[in-house]
Amino acid sequence: MPKLISLIVPCYNEEKTLRLLYSEICKAVGAIKNYDIELLFVNDGSNDNTFDIINEISSGDARVKYISFSRNFGKEAAMYAGLCHAKGDLVAVMDADMQDPPSLLPEMVKLIETGKYDSVAARRVTRDGEPPIRSLFARMFYCLLNHMTNIEIADGARDFRLMRREVAHAVVQMKEVNRFSKGLYGWVGFRTYWLPFKNVERAAGETKWSFWKLLLYSLDGITSFSQIPLSLASVGGIMLTFASFIMILFVIIRKLVFGDPVTGWASLVCIITFIGGIELLCIGIVGQYLAKTYMEVKQRPHYIIKDTNIDTNS
Repeated sequence: MPKLISLIVPCYNEEKTLRLLYSEICKAVGAIKNYDIELLFVNDGSNDNTFDIINEISSGDARVKYISFSRNFGKEAAMYAGLCHAKGDLVAVMDADMQDPPSLLPEMVKLIETGKYDSVAARRVTRDGEPPIRSLFARMFYCLLNHMTNIEIADGARDFRLMRREVAHAVVQMKEVNRFSKGLYGWVGFRTYWLPFKNVERAAGETKWSFWKLLLYSLDGITSFSQIPLSLASVGGIMLTFASFIMILFVIIRKLVFGDPVTGWASLVCIITFIGGIELLCIGIVGQYLAKTYMEVKQRPHYIIKDTNIDTNS
């Protein structure tokens, strides 16, 4: 009996690419022997015709399933929903914009079938077509994350990944709301092969990830897997406190020995401003962790399903 591959595709306003993606997936799956496919589209509250196209595709292909959210909950929630409802022996996650080439799927399956790896993850070895400043910050982020956490993420890592059922189950078991999937895959462990490929530009449309959104996402990733920012804030506070005692002693001794009035109003203002900025930075770091705790303790659902053609109770 053929095994099953569940292919999860989060979608948000991807009406221009879905038909092409479906066609390319069908070609790729045709080259994979001894496996059936379950194609699971997760409509993340799109406000274009994305859901209508998904519904059209599913009506002509029984292998196509879908989940549609009541609103936009974010890509992480969409991937989590797909993992929760995937039934395959192998589970894959890929973007809908064609930057994750479906043609890599047969090679990914072959690598899994060797028995040496539990998951195969795609990583870009080039960033052609991407703004230089964005590429620079992305490399800096991966370097910083690998040094500040006990997980390892390859530079250029994508969300495109094929994994065994037990890996997907382990990721689903982590139910935190503040999700950073690349970090979660690294945290659960298992043997991973990083499959290199050259960067592919979007087939159509525009990216939903602005520089600001990527920056906030990177901060979420660091604070989700590392306590070092809190440690740095503490160390910075200790150093500034020690420096302030030295300066107080210097001012007292200068007054006693030379009898000079304390001068330097401008420098004093600069010092106060600097220390105030450091204090606000430290409060902001603590606030990030406190906000994450606040979101977790509310225990709200990751997503709300508005429409689906699968049995969500199974």
